[in-house]
Amino acid sequence: MRKQSADGSAEVFRITGARTGLQEDVRGRQRRYVISMSIRTASVILAVCLWNVERHVAIVALILGAALPYIAVVIANAGRENAPSLPSTFVTAPTPPMITPPQAGNGAAESVPEGAAADPEPGATGESRGRQ
Repeated sequence: MRKQSADGSAEVFRITGARTGLQEDVRGRQRRYVISMSIRTASVILAVCLWNVERHVAIVALILGAALPYIAVVIANAGRENAPSLPSTFVTAPTPPMITPPQAGNGAAESVPEGAAADPEPGATGESRGRQ
């Protein structure tokens, strides 16, 4: 799908959530690095030219020229962009429901130790039936 802009050039829409190509990513990093190194070179040249004329400006330009290589390398090696619109490939397994212990007073039977017998109710034994 293309849309004609006012100047006549075709504007191409991106219809996928895929990352940009590796070659395009490297080209962008190189461009950012060259721009920051050009600014550094200009600030060092400015510091040399202004050293005897305006010392304060020359010192600021020299500090900028010293700090810019580190900043340029960090920006250039920042990594590829993330695609936040893509769904995660990690799928969590559903957790099974936990069996809860019975609540006290709800009429549930209580457990009895294996060797002990429960108290018999009156009239539950054979002897009591025979006497009545």
